[in-house]
Parts: sequence; C-alpha cells; structure tokens
Amino acid sequence: MGASGSGTTTLGRALADYWSVPHADADDYFWVPTVPPYVTKRPENARRALMRDVFVPREGWVLSGSMIGWGESIVAECDAVIFLTLDSRERLRRLEAREVHRRAGQDFDEAAWSEFLNWAKGYDDPAFDGRSRAAHEAWLDQLDLPVMRLSSEMSVVELRDAVLKWEPS
Repeated sequence: MGASGSGTTTLGRALADYWSVPHADADDYFWVPTVPPYVTKRPENARRALMRDVFVPREGWVLSGSMIGWGESIVAECDAVIFLTLDSRERLRRLEAREVHRRAGQDFDEAAWSEFLNWAKGYDDPAFDGRSRAAHEAWLDQLDLPVMRLSSEMSVVELRDAVLKWEPS
C-alpha cells in the first residue's frame, strides 16, 4: 500500500509473478468497470464479497492498494503489509507519465484528470480529508500484522528482493 503513484501495483505484480500467485488491486474491486473508468464506486459489501469470491479462498495471492475503512476483514487475511513511500514530486511525475501512456490514442476527460491529480496531491497534506499519508500511518499503527516500510525510489527488482529477504517478526 501507499500513495497513488508510489508503485504499489507494480510491486504487487512483481511479487505475484515471482511467487506464481494471483495479483489483485483494490481499485479493481472498489470501482465498477465503466467507460470512462473510475466513475462509479462499488458498494462496500459488494467489494468484499467479490474479493472473497475471486481470490481470498486461494492458497496464495498478493493484494495492492489501500482498503482503509472498508477492507479490514480482507486485510486480516494477509500475512504482512508493505508500505511504499516516495517523494511527492517524483510520485506526481510518475502519475503524469502513467496517464500519458494510459490515454494514448483515447478520448480523455481533462476535468476528471485534474480532479484526480488534485486528490493525489493531497496525500502528503496531514489535513487532507481523503487517502493521506497521515491516515495510512494511523491505520498501520492499528494493524496486528507485520509492516515493512520501503522507499519506492528503488527499482522494482530491488523492492521485490527486499520483500523476499524480509523475515517479519
């Protein structure tokens, strides 16, 4: 887990590939598939039910994304949590690059992108009333799971290897 643009999905996929297990991203369950995407939220109970149907019963899986306030029962099924941090300027640069790639050759809703970017910028503001570093830190402090903190300034291979070497206590 971490801020949007910090590499949580990329690391999640790398770990799932290494372990040959499914990877799930919280956004795939949080949002109803729409065109354009990320417009309609799925009800909380439906998110959890879908996750329990699709991947939780499997022997192993990797989950990326934030589930604060709605997915604690799913997180309780995890063995550990990896928290990625990244300098906000680099994180926002990565978000811009990702969106340029995602929207290549497609119609683009500039207003939706602007709204998302403003939301993403709020992450590092402790007073932000949304997904924020302060909210993540408080949530992590309440977990009864091992938490590994990594800077995603490292390459995805370095991040993956750090997780693989980690021995949670």
